[in-house]
Amino acid sequence: MWKARIHERGRAAGGETNGKLSLSVPGETAMKNKTKNSYRIILLVALSLLFSCATSEKELKASKEAEAYLSRGYEYATQGKQDQAIADYTRALELNPKYLDAYANRGVAYAAIGQYDQAISDYTKALEINPKSGEVYNNRGNAYLNKGQYDNAISDYNKALEITPRSAATYNNRGHAYLNRGQFDQAISDFSKAVEILPRFALAYANRARAYYLKGNYDKSWEDVTKTQELGLPIPQEFIDELRKASGRQQ
Repeated sequence: MWKARIHERGRAAGGETNGKLSLSVPGETAMKNKTKNSYRIILLVALSLLFSCATSEKELKASKEAEAYLSRGYEYATQGKQDQAIADYTRALELNPKYLDAYANRGVAYAAIGQYDQAISDYTKALEINPKSGEVYNNRGNAYLNKGQYDNAISDYNKALEITPRSAATYNNRGHAYLNRGQFDQAISDFSKAVEILPRFALAYANRARAYYLKGNYDKSWEDVTKTQELGLPIPQEFIDELRKASGRQQ
């Protein structure tokens, strides 16, 4: 097969000399073609690199602009200007549609103004990008909690705790969901875990005081009320009055 190909190339090039095959012509032709092809490949690679560099520079610029919008949005959010924060997070996402932090932060902003469906949508988008974010699962659980969807909330808190098993905030939040479902023992267990992890977690003590009260364990409720007050968190007077009446003691 190799000889036949050479012969065909020689004849195609008109390369018979004194009745013999001229192998130099097809050889030279093949080399020229190879060189031309090499030039084409180099040119294509160069163009590809130029395009890649231009694309990278464009993406880098967009990424930096998105970060700037995210930062300003965060500042707006800390000032309570949630509408402005949402606008900036939205602009960041237009520049970088896979921006995890922008989805997560916009979800927080939506939740802050009571738009829980929008918050859940953004948290879900964030989890599609990073399904290993315990914080986002916790936040989505809070949105479900505020909507009264306690099963969904507990499911998200469970996932959050699988990822971040030492999250006192998530234990406290799941305890709140159990409390709202009337599962007082589970609620007390979660509040207790929260204060075990974070001994000065005043809100968890306050929530456990409420759980003990609803279970009818007034002495334990008073203990947690006292601990909460020692940590500087005020207890609503209405709850104090209810506890006094139910327990028959002042404190």
